[in-house]
Amino acid sequence: MPDLIHDSDSAAAVSSLRSAVMLLGRRLKHQRVDESLSPTEMSVLGTLARCGSATPGELARKEHVQPPSMTRIVALLEAKGLVRLEPHPDDRRQKMVSQTEQAEAMLAESRQKRNAWLTTLAEGLDEDEWETLRNAAPVLEKLAHL
Repeated sequence: MPDLIHDSDSAAAVSSLRSAVMLLGRRLKHQRVDESLSPTEMSVLGTLARCGSATPGELARKEHVQPPSMTRIVALLEAKGLVRLEPHPDDRRQKMVSQTEQAEAMLAESRQKRNAWLTTLAEGLDEDEWETLRNAAPVLEKLAHL
């Protein structure tokens, strides 16, 4: 592994990657199905879809927000019919948050819309660029989960 801090080519590549990922992420956030949901609310629903039911405290940790903020977010999502609160199986003082079928359908539609948008963008790449992007996808996935 090269010394990324002292290698100017690597430092430039890291800076370019950061900039591109941030811009692409912002543009993807605008490809939403339900404009009434904030990006944070969508993120919470995505976390529930990936990780399953969780307590509000667990969601707060995963989403890097304070527990009182998560309590408000969960209440908003519950009022919109996108999550339900159920008793915790081991601790009667806590609740478990899980997504509803309505949330599952909305997330599936959102993924489909974002995938279609990215597909349209990818059509502007030449064959070599598309091959590079296909090869980079697993590496980007790994980076996202480190």
